[in-house]
Formats: sequence, structure tokens, C-alpha cells
Amino acid sequence: MKYDYLIVGAGYAGSVLAERIASQLGKKCLIVERRNHIAGNAFDFYDSQGVLIHKYGPHIFHTSSKKVWDYLSLFTTWNSYIHRVLGVVEGKSIPVPFNLNSVYQIFPSKFAEKLEQKLIENYGFGLKIPILKMMDVNDKDLNFLANYIYKNVFNGYTLKQWGMKPEELDSSVTSRIPVYISRDNRYFQDIYQGLPKNGYTMMFNKILNHPNIHILLNADYQDIINDVKFDRMIFTGPIDSYFDYVHGELPYRSLEFDFVNINAEFYQEIGQKNYPNNYDYTRITEFKYLTCQNHEKTTVAFEYPQPFIKGHNEPYYPIPKEDNHLVYNKYKSEVEKLGDGVIFCGRLAEYKYYNMDQIVGIALQIFEKKIAELR
Repeated sequence: MKYDYLIVGAGYAGSVLAERIASQLGKKCLIVERRNHIAGNAFDFYDSQGVLIHKYGPHIFHTSSKKVWDYLSLFTTWNSYIHRVLGVVEGKSIPVPFNLNSVYQIFPSKFAEKLEQKLIENYGFGLKIPILKMMDVNDKDLNFLANYIYKNVFNGYTLKQWGMKPEELDSSVTSRIPVYISRDNRYFQDIYQGLPKNGYTMMFNKILNHPNIHILLNADYQDIINDVKFDRMIFTGPIDSYFDYVHGELPYRSLEFDFVNINAEFYQEIGQKNYPNNYDYTRITEFKYLTCQNHEKTTVAFEYPQPFIKGHNEPYYPIPKEDNHLVYNKYKSEVEKLGDGVIFCGRLAEYKYYNMDQIVGIALQIFEKKIAELR
């Protein structure tokens, strides 16, 4: 059979583009996925004791894009879930990102009042201030606060998560862990927040449930590319692998999860607890809080960041450093030489950290501006 599109990868980028091409243009797509499942890193399943878990770590959907929310709502209903995170600091569980409630839990009330007043006077209420920016402020109390947060919340977590100091990373990473001058304990402030009612995998099943979409699992596209006839390719895998690492390998951070079944209704008081210090793991996730599942038992995941080793683990996070951007730009130049024959889309293909909603939005935009116009 001849296909209009060969799509490499069955995650968000590949699946959304396949659905749009199949349903809106009536064209045929073959999705080739090297893993044994669809849904990419959002894949979820029921474990041995019947608890719905996320194989590749917690995925909480959040967006302020009505377009993205409405699109995915074609394929799922939602459980409303507001993500809140506690961080263990000096034996206390406090809200993170560090906010005014955290200030009052850590410090004596009079000093906390003084810090709150100075934060609002210097920055205003409701703003998120990158911790490294606050460390440069010319005020001894705010400087003390910034250094306290850096030492007890920011530095240790960053070292474990990325294997390097915060100063070695781009500001795009360090700005993700700000001081939030607010009493809002929500981890995200997006308009739409929740998880697919029947799980991500079920949502992806519905996205891909179209007669024009064929899926080949457990397959490397390089092994079948000479045997499949197609007009165009959509590539969502690592960009350096597509070009056979001609400019060198791009580094990633990976993760290892230790899933523990527990014979109790709940293990901790919240869906996610972060451990910036003292432990090898960075956080513990209890999935029942996220999925709203009623079950007499529970399952938690201990999360251990580690270097990515090709063939050993999964590439999760592109490492945003200037040297890596320079290498990526060389591959981007190779992409430009290919013309319209191959479209690169997604976190690995663009070597950029995207949230789930961002990938969906980009895929919809690519369809509208690069694909639909060629019909």
C-alpha cells in the first residue's frame, strides 16, 4: 500500500498530525513507533493491582489555549484536577514553587511579615520572580530569602534533575522554579487543567481511530523505509539520529522510576512531593490523586534523574545549554536543505522542552500552515 505520509513516532506530535491529515484531508498515514505502545511518554496503564499509573512519570495536562483544549476534548472527557506540590525543606512540607505561604511556614511570623512586605514593595503581588534574579537584589532581607531558597529548594533539586549547577543552564530552565509572590498554591495557573477521564492511552486510541491511519509498533522506521511507498515524512524522533549523528550526539537527561505498590488507600497527603535535598530521588508521585481513581490500594513512583544513554533508557529532556544549541543549529541547517519533503515536530525533533499542550498547539499549527495548504 502507498501512503501519503510516513509518520515516525506515536506521541502527541505524530498522533495529532496523523488525525488531522486523515480526518480533514482524507489522506493515508502510516505511523511507525519503535516502542510497543502509542501515546509516547504520556502512556498510562493499569498495574498489577489495578491502579492506573503513568509509565514515564506524572503527566498533568494544563493549558490556557481554548483551541488546544477543545481539540483534545473531541477525544476525551476530563477529570478536573488542580496540581499542587509540596517540597520537603528542613523537615517541613511546604508549597512549591516557593510562595508567601511557604515563607510563613518556614520563618517566624514577624520576619515572614517583613519579607512579604518587601517582596510586594519591590516586585508587586502575583508575580513570579526567577530565583537567580532575586539573588542580585540590593536588600539584605530579600537577599537572605533568595539565598535560603537557592540553598534549600533550588540548588539541590537542579543538581539532581540536570546533573549540573543552575548557573550552567539557560535561564529558560531556572525561570521554571521561581519565587511566586502569591498565596496561590496551584502549581499551574492555566485556565484549563485536568486529566483524561479514562486515561491518556484511551484518548490516544480515539485520536488514532481512523481507517486512514495504520500503526506499526515495535519497529524502527529505518528498517522499513525502503519497503514503504510514501510521499512525505513527519519525523518526531531525535533530530541527531535522523542525520546519523553527523554533527555529534545531542545530550539529554533521562529518568528512572521505581514503582511501589502499597497496601493502603493512600501513601502521602498529596499527588506530588519534591525532595530537593538528602535523597537520590527528586519526587514521589501518587497517581490516584491525579487520576481520581477510587481504589483500596495505591501505587507511588520514586523518580531518579540520570544521564541518557542510547539504547539503555529514554531521552526525556533536551539539555538547554549554549553548546548544545550550537550543535542543534547545525542539524537545523540540515533540515532546511530537505525542503518540504520532511517535517520535524516535537520535543526531540526540535531539541526543545515542550509541555503537552504546546506540542498539540504546534502540531495543529503545522497542519494548518504547512500541510493543509498543500492539499
